[in-house]
Amino acid sequence: MKETFFQKLQRVRIGDIGHIFLFLIALPISLVYRLFRRELWLVCDNKNEARDNGYWFFRFLCEAHPEQDAVYAISKRSPDHERVACLGKTVHYGSLRHWVLYLAAKVNISSQKGGKPNAAVCYALEVRGLLKNTRVFLQHGIIKDDMDWLHYENTKMKLFVTSTEREYRFLCEKFGYPEGSIIKTGLCRFDNLQHFTVKPKQILLMPTWRSWIAAPTSASKEIEDVSDFCNTTYFRSWNSFLKSRRLDKLLQDNDLTLIFYPHRDMQRFLSRFEIHSKRIIPAAWPEYDVQTLLKESAYLITDFSSIAMDFAYMKKRLMYYQFDYDDFRRGQYAEGYFSYEKDGFGRVCYTQEDVLTELEKAISEHFHNPDTYLRRADAFFDLCDDHNCERTYNTIKERC
Repeated sequence: MKETFFQKLQRVRIGDIGHIFLFLIALPISLVYRLFRRELWLVCDNKNEARDNGYWFFRFLCEAHPEQDAVYAISKRSPDHERVACLGKTVHYGSLRHWVLYLAAKVNISSQKGGKPNAAVCYALEVRGLLKNTRVFLQHGIIKDDMDWLHYENTKMKLFVTSTEREYRFLCEKFGYPEGSIIKTGLCRFDNLQHFTVKPKQILLMPTWRSWIAAPTSASKEIEDVSDFCNTTYFRSWNSFLKSRRLDKLLQDNDLTLIFYPHRDMQRFLSRFEIHSKRIIPAAWPEYDVQTLLKESAYLITDFSSIAMDFAYMKKRLMYYQFDYDDFRRGQYAEGYFSYEKDGFGRVCYTQEDVLTELEKAISEHFHNPDTYLRRADAFFDLCDDHNCERTYNTIKERC
């Protein structure tokens, strides 16, 4: 759903206004600071996390290239702060010093489009061409849909990481970036997916977010009434599944545990779900780490989330439950090159009964991944090694 300028304006907060003053203060300081740190790389995921591609890339820098001047931006109040501070230098996210480093850095590297001191102010400066383009987008997941907010006209990013040939070609053809801006080096976090130990009795349920619910604007009503989360299709569908007696019996009879971990933008609604089964664990951030759950789980149930790509990369069995396919396409992401039915790495289900039937089948087959989906994964992932960080580092050094 392409947003109008007015709808984007609705996302602006009072705190964003304050960052205009921080920018004005930091600008002259950064011009001097840059003279002393000409090779500075500023890295981040988002304000409160060090778990995604930014973290794994920073870790690689600290361990393999300690000579590289690099700083990681993260809130001092984040539970992940110490995790990254023990590796190298950090800066408090959104602080005046963060602004100074952001403006002075030779390269700004993030797994998030909004990975900067303030998304609203930086967006206005960067897209309008008022700031020098030094940004490298490490990506948050393999892109399969047409995300217009990541088109060049809406980001003006210098380098944009992709991980597969099909994704690379799709972005080159569709997203409008200058030649050479799209690079195929692989997601940095994939380096950590080469070795893992599976808990054979653990299932992961991880649905993605819904933009019209997580960050509502006046356009949300075009999809549904989001004034009461418990009346949304998203809640009613997942809540019904979690409360299903058939699901509870499947888990009980097979000694299975189901971990329910909603997308981080939906985590604030976790307590609203009615979970009565002792076999279902509601997983809250930051107590649970997404990559750890992906690596140790034997089976994945998701909807449209790109974490299915991580799971398929490990050649493990999964299923898609897409009860609101039309709304998702209309309200969030338009279809791209990837068809779940033709290209997906697991069965696509549209009703709760189909999901439970497919789950029962997967359990009876001990979560063995059918050859059809293994062949699809082999064909899709043409980069499958632990050199993603290295390729990304070499490309940044060469082109920035």
